[in-house]
Amino acid sequence: MSHAYHVVRLTKSDKASFLSVMGSAFAEDPLFIHLFGDPKLDNRANKNMQAFLSFIFDKSFLLNEEIWGIYKKESLLGAYVIETPHTSKLQQIYGGLLLFGRLLPLLTHISRKSLGQLNAYMRVTRTAAPALPHHYLIMIGVKPDAQGTGIGKALLLHVLETALADDYSHGVALDTENIDNVNLYRRFAFTLSRELQIGHLPVYCMFYQKGQRT
Repeated sequence: MSHAYHVVRLTKSDKASFLSVMGSAFAEDPLFIHLFGDPKLDNRANKNMQAFLSFIFDKSFLLNEEIWGIYKKESLLGAYVIETPHTSKLQQIYGGLLLFGRLLPLLTHISRKSLGQLNAYMRVTRTAAPALPHHYLIMIGVKPDAQGTGIGKALLLHVLETALADDYSHGVALDTENIDNVNLYRRFAFTLSRELQIGHLPVYCMFYQKGQRT
């Protein structure tokens, strides 16, 4: 990885770049297509996906989640959103109250059916995660024209290094709906902890246990 690339924690001023990168990165994601439709074929689906990504971005600042991105000069090439095990119940309650105002605009872009499916997805996948304190990788993505250049690997290694440096965390959990990603994450010592089916959508729950070799 060239020194021209640098991983930094994103701020609120990075929102437009984040939406652009993650919108292109997740344009063919099975979960997003399942929830919103194909953004490449349907402009409304694209607007709905952008509204959801905007909600994810805003939520991270209200619930003390972290968003990290990898830049080349001034261009954001990839990013990830991660939930840490340090948010207190009080922070969750306070952040949840503030988040309600961000949720209302989202409801104009996402159907009640899709919202129910999303809630079911979150409920089932979180149940499959280990009970021990851990980091949860909410999403990670790389611009299509930067894929295959080591950007995704650099971001994932940064995720693992963050968890390894945290004595309270026992590892990293994630979920993917793409079977090809299962083998990819296995190369980084993630193991498949559970395979689920939500409607016709397969979901693979994986966990990186600290102490495993990458």
